[in-house]
Amino acid sequence: MSYRIRHATDHDLAFARDLTCRTMLRYYIDHDLLWQDEAFDAGWRYRDNWMILGDETPIGFFSLSQDSRALYMRELQIDHARQGQGAGSWAIDQVIDMARQARRPALRLTVFDNNPAQKLYVRKGLRIVGRDECFLRMQLDLSTAVL
Repeated sequence: MSYRIRHATDHDLAFARDLTCRTMLRYYIDHDLLWQDEAFDAGWRYRDNWMILGDETPIGFFSLSQDSRALYMRELQIDHARQGQGAGSWAIDQVIDMARQARRPALRLTVFDNNPAQKLYVRKGLRIVGRDECFLRMQLDLSTAVL
């Protein structure tokens, strides 16, 4: 399967919200957190959102923000039916390239401590730099070689 990304539009919001709810709701329930569509929508409006296409069909997305210290991957969601096929790994490579092009010293993200995606992040060179309640804070220093 070939992958590509494109900037997301307002028309992609419903897809992204539904996908995130479907893929993340179990973690919200596990940690006694409340999913709120309104909170997702508010975040969507101020982030740099990218759709992940597999053979031209939307299969996921990622959301970014940045400051002088880092590029932050706020979301990376891949449809359950497409997980395990390399799309997530490919998307992380795109984000790492974006961070390098933006000359950010680090890529940072937060992941639920029971989310198996953290194994993928470790394979991509991110390391755990802190813990907050039910989350792991992870970082890739961009001077670090990336696999």
